[in-house]
Amino acid sequence: MGTNNTQKKSPRKNWHRAYIGARLKMNGTNTAKLSRDHGYPGDALKNAYVQPWPKAEKIIASAIGVTPEEIWPERYEGVK
Repeated sequence: MGTNNTQKKSPRKNWHRAYIGARLKMNGTNTAKLSRDHGYPGDALKNAYVQPWPKAEKIIASAIGVTPEEIWPERYEGVK
């Protein structure tokens, strides 16, 4: 009897917002500072945590040193 050795690849999950915040803090910034530095009011970039906003995602990812696709893989699934 043969066995099926193929494993389904588990989908990657978006980073938790607390982890994103911690990574920003480790790099000496936060969403409020990034918002101000890029001409947005208050803590506007925090909206990218809960809804797609490609421009904000790029700003946050750049500050951390990764791509938006790494932080929010669920948003970019199947997008090339």
